[in-house]
Amino acid sequence: MSFELLTEIDIDAAPERVWSILTDLPSYPDWNPFMRSIEGEARPQGKLKVRIQPSGGRAMTFKPTVLAAEPARELRWLGHLGFPGIFDGEHRLALEPLPEGRTRFRQEERFTGILVPLLRKSLDKDTRRGFEEMNLALKARAENP
Repeated sequence: MSFELLTEIDIDAAPERVWSILTDLPSYPDWNPFMRSIEGEARPQGKLKVRIQPSGGRAMTFKPTVLAAEPARELRWLGHLGFPGIFDGEHRLALEPLPEGRTRFRQEERFTGILVPLLRKSLDKDTRRGFEEMNLALKARAENP
């Protein structure tokens, strides 16, 4: 079983500016209402420690492996709850350049594993809300340096 979430927002800032915010991991507690902290290195095969907590939801910490880190284009990682196959999430933060130095930011995640049917309602509500809150916070930070 799998489930996918996709959110996007247009930002009045260049992809390089948005990328610099996304990869400044120590600053996440200062601005990010969903990903409350990220430790580690945003580089391929890098290990991260990510703490998420959507507003009104439970906090969760996981340790994904970075699959891709293409400057001003994409940051993608794969995390597991427990063992692979139980509940896995491939998270993607993608930047698309738009005319006039703007950026379309896409945040998406593909969840797979045997727990997905049990967690689908929470994912569609709480996790989606977390994505949207983070998108708005990223937009605000990028547009108001």
